[in-house]
Amino acid sequence: METLKIVKIGGNIINDENDLANFLDDFAKLASPKILVHGGGKSATKLAQQMNIEVQIKDGRRITNADTLDIITMVYAGKINKTIVATLQAKNTNAIGLSGADGNSIVSKKRAVTTIDYGFVGDIQKVNIHTLKLLLNQNITPVFCAITHDKNGQLLNTNADTVASELAIAFTNEYTTELYYCFEKNGVLENVNDSDSVIEKIDSKNYQNLLKSNIITDGMLPKLANCFHAVTHQVQKIHIGKYAMLLDKNLKHTTIQK
Repeated sequence: METLKIVKIGGNIINDENDLANFLDDFAKLASPKILVHGGGKSATKLAQQMNIEVQIKDGRRITNADTLDIITMVYAGKINKTIVATLQAKNTNAIGLSGADGNSIVSKKRAVTTIDYGFVGDIQKVNIHTLKLLLNQNITPVFCAITHDKNGQLLNTNADTVASELAIAFTNEYTTELYYCFEKNGVLENVNDSDSVIEKIDSKNYQNLLKSNIITDGMLPKLANCFHAVTHQVQKIHIGKYAMLLDKNLKHTTIQK
């Protein structure tokens, strides 16, 4: 089967104009078919502060009330998404910007209230690939922001790592899928204070050992949970590290396989 690459970029790349330009250079050179997924948290926070809208974060997750959802939609689906698409067009990559609502691509359910009410945050229930297949077959690259919908007219803020992993899983019957999480670090680190302490290979066995020894902590915990959810659902391989690994497979980074 042909290989489909799903690439997710973190907020720190988006926030740095030079990093974003360099990343998009590399992404444009990546062979099709491919899909790009992005968030944009810090940009949304900055605009909220400029508009005197309170930013609430609990356990690293954004509380999304109605005002915050408006901000996120403007920033994620608007400015960031369309800037990325326009830049890719300039680099001869025919791209189209999407949210989960477009083409009914990603349907979510509003997260139930337990100890924390996260507001308009969505947990993905279904990925519909019909429209996306049509685009990929025409050599058009989908660029997803981290917004989905509930099929009842409500937009929902959704974790971008999860959007990427669920897209990769949804295409496993159509392609060999590979998932790339690109961010500012060299990979999953054994010592967070040593950028060269990259754990180059993680499988199900040493993943459990890493969890027990508390080497995996903070924001890397949900990211790796997404990774192992994906590889147990037929995603072939996952790469975590700096975006240069897209074109340079010899660059030290972390690979995850079942």
